[in-house]
Amino acid sequence: MKPVLDSDLLRTFVAVAETGNFTRAAEKAGRTQSAVSMQMKKLEDMVGDNLFERGSRGVALTRRGSELISNARRIVSLLDETAASLVAPPLGGLVRIGIPAEYGRSILSRALGEFAKRHPRVEVTVRYAHSDSQVRALAAGELDLAVVFEWEGFSGGEVLMHDPTVWVTSTLHHMHEERPVPIALYSRNGWCRDFAIKSLQQRGLGYRVAYTSDTNGGLTLAVTSGLAIAPISRSNIPPDCRELTVADGFGDIDSSNVVLHRNPLATGEAIDGMENAIREAFMLTRQTGATVGV
Repeated sequence: MKPVLDSDLLRTFVAVAETGNFTRAAEKAGRTQSAVSMQMKKLEDMVGDNLFERGSRGVALTRRGSELISNARRIVSLLDETAASLVAPPLGGLVRIGIPAEYGRSILSRALGEFAKRHPRVEVTVRYAHSDSQVRALAAGELDLAVVFEWEGFSGGEVLMHDPTVWVTSTLHHMHEERPVPIALYSRNGWCRDFAIKSLQQRGLGYRVAYTSDTNGGLTLAVTSGLAIAPISRSNIPPDCRELTVADGFGDIDSSNVVLHRNPLATGEAIDGMENAIREAFMLTRQTGATVGV
């Protein structure tokens, strides 16, 4: 017979796995250490295998425990999300977001997905544009929240992620080995184009502009199709491509941070909720090391 897993056992299992210690897990769960030990013994009996290796400094997941933890976290997260949706009053209103296109699919879709489940009556508008344009729109009162790249100084916004721009090449076409090296650039003038060219000049690399685009998606297409190498944020490197490092004769183009700004005049629970959803989506990406993708 298949074991009928108790969500309470899974919650305690996640607490032990995350703290690496039965005592701290007991404190987190509001139980005694002996109660937590009994719960884990019961779960191990149900699974039919040891979930933890016990040592002098605490516990670590066994191979079987590592197989179970991702599903356990998903189940606990879904239960918490469902509970929150039952008690939280549905919000209404309008939220206007500005965000780089490269964070649209994974980051924003994750944030919007979670937010929409809890607050289906909120109207959300999204503006994809480069950072300078987003900052101007925020200042003009056209946006409530803006996620932008910042590469110099500190603006006072909230740093969500460190995501430097790097040179990216296709692992199938090796265009970085050509001389002069073919490069793809944004068609508009700006910091990314300036920094990209400067990084090549500093390393004495001859280049030719083989492709220009208004969007990050266009630069990604140039790389994956074997037309050129391109400056792309590290989290956004597409499949079958890789970063060109110092060992390849290249290196980082800049040291960009991804920063969240909020219009100081933008108030309301809907905006508060969306701000938290965006923050949590970036936090999850950092924790899992997931590739953002476009």
